[in-house]
Amino acid sequence: MDMEFISNLQGWGYVSMIFFLTIGFYIYIYHLYKSQKDGTKDYEKYSNMALNDNIDDTLVEEKYPQKNKKDNEER
Repeated sequence: MDMEFISNLQGWGYVSMIFFLTIGFYIYIYHLYKSQKDGTKDYEKYSNMALNDNIDDTLVEEKYPQKNKKDNEER
């Protein structure tokens, strides 16, 4: 193969990789904001995990959240 062809292929590969990584990054940012707005996950709570890492600190979220009292009484 010609060296010029290989260098062109590397150039196009680099440009396409940057393009797809940029699109993926914006999709990830959109996912973070949408999940916080919907209330399914609040990722800002997880940013304090490095600061609040003592054994007696409050949990970021419950491992098994209680759905309602009636379900717990039946068990």
